[in-house]
Amino acid sequence: MDALLGGVSVVMIIGIVLFLLIIFYFVPVRLWITAIFSGVRLGLFRDLVGMRLRNVPPARIVHPLITAHKAGIHVEPPQLEAHYLAGGHVEQVIKALISADKANIELGFARATAIDLAGRDVFEAVQVSVNPKVITTPPISAIAKDGIQVRAIARVTVRANIERLVGGAGEETIIARVGEGIVSTIGSSNTHAEVLENPDNISKTVLSKGLDSGTAFDILSIDIADVDVGENIGAKLQTDQAEADLRVARAKAEERRAAAVAAEQEQRANLVAAEAEVPKGIAEAFRTGRLGVMDYYNLRNIEADTKMRDAIGGEEGTEPT
Repeated sequence: MDALLGGVSVVMIIGIVLFLLIIFYFVPVRLWITAIFSGVRLGLFRDLVGMRLRNVPPARIVHPLITAHKAGIHVEPPQLEAHYLAGGHVEQVIKALISADKANIELGFARATAIDLAGRDVFEAVQVSVNPKVITTPPISAIAKDGIQVRAIARVTVRANIERLVGGAGEETIIARVGEGIVSTIGSSNTHAEVLENPDNISKTVLSKGLDSGTAFDILSIDIADVDVGENIGAKLQTDQAEADLRVARAKAEERRAAAVAAEQEQRANLVAAEAEVPKGIAEAFRTGRLGVMDYYNLRNIEADTKMRDAIGGEEGTEPT
């Protein structure tokens, strides 16, 4: 009996402990007390237990709520819950609202949450709005009218535009537009020396084109950090063109040589064929009586004399080695 009672007591103790754990999990008393002493009025069951039932961690709402209250920012718990359930970053939004308020930047809760849900870091955006950011472009190459390549690196100082953060283009667009402006400015210069002598002309020209239109930033300044001379692209293109023309000329010359060789071979073949007909003609002349024996010997003597003269002429024309 005592053993049975002991077992029941253990089960009851375990049950009580589990019950208390469940109660303390669903009823965050310590968090409620912290909120009360921080000046934030929350209902223990209505708000905190309700957050648990709505799958919202109370600490993710209460702590930012306390921070906002201490900074003088008025927000309601349901607003923070709705933003959390929508996938937003509650702490970043509260920090952004506090920073904007201290910097006298007009930023409401609705716009801050919209910026956050748009995928931008709203707190960083407020910081960039207060402290402008410098974006360094990669080396941008362009060719002046004299054919000389010029490489330039620009530093773009931008400030976040709160009104255009939702739907505005990002840093990649700024870099691309600045690069396009640099290429256009260098390309319109008569010589590369003009670019090297007055690099500020690039800044003035690019800045006057309103490159921040439709972006989430306002461009404050564009400074050329480095300008360097690259290759002589014009001379290289001319050299490549000359080599290409030379290859074309060689190909045409080779074509003509091959045609001449083919014609010569054809003529030799015709000559051999004609020479092969000579014995036949001589035999036919003997048979018909148009050529006598003495005439044949005279023809052979003339042929031998001709060959001898050709041989003598070839020996005389040969220079000693």
